[in-house]
Amino acid sequence: MSFDSFLSQLKNKASELKTEALKFKNKDFLNAAMAGSALIAIADGSVSAEEKQKMIRFIESNDALSVFPTSDVIKAFQEFITQLEFDKDIGEAKAFQSLGKMKSNNDAARLLIRMIIAIASSDGNFDASEKKVAARIATELGLNPADFEL
Repeated sequence: MSFDSFLSQLKNKASELKTEALKFKNKDFLNAAMAGSALIAIADGSVSAEEKQKMIRFIESNDALSVFPTSDVIKAFQEFITQLEFDKDIGEAKAFQSLGKMKSNNDAARLLIRMIIAIASSDGNFDASEKKVAARIATELGLNPADFEL
């Protein structure tokens, strides 16, 4: 094996480790993002295609989350939706538990609430039920809902 080949393999392994480390570091953020997305998407009684597409675009454009394969993002989102549909109270408790992990990170919390509002607005109608859920999420994140006109 040549030195260049060895060096190339070493760089590839380092890159793989970095990606894995980023995934682990941001797993809580991914879960919080998907929990909030599921809560807001289902708030008006149905999950629209626009809401799903907006959530995927946000994940793909966010540096902290773009390391996750889209299939992992969709799987996490679907798990929260399934829990909410199966048992609303237990599903909400699990979703808010995931969101609560971001409470101590103000930057992450603010990013999450902006994402949630964007998803809710993606179908052209940010209705009262969605605003109520968004305000509850903001409060869970330790944010003042009024700061986001909620």
